Amino acid sequence: MNLIWGSSFKRAYRRLTKRNPQLKPAIHKALRTFATDVFAPSLRTHKLSGQLQGLWGFTVGYDCRIVFRFINGDAMLVDIGSHDEVY
Repeated sequence: MNLIWGSSFKRAYRRLTKRNPQLKPAIHKALRTFATDVFAPSLRTHKLSGQLQGLWGFTVGYDCRIVFRFINGDAMLVDIGSHDEVY
C-alpha cells in the first residue's frame, strides 16, 4: 500500500518528533508495518466515529496515534500525536 503524507500530517510529524525525537524509530517501524499489513494486530487499526467518521486510526506506541483515510487503495496520513491531540 502506498502512503500519502498529507500536509497536516507532515506538520504534526515535525512538531511531534521535535518534542520527542525518541519516537522517530517507533513511528517509522509502525509505518513500515502499516504499509505491508494495514490490519497487523500490533497496530490495532480501527474505524473512528463521531466527528472523525470516515477516518481510521492505528497505534504507534503507548500514547501515539496516527489517523488516516483510505483513498483509491492507498492511505492518506492525516494526523499524528497523542490520543487526546488527534481524537
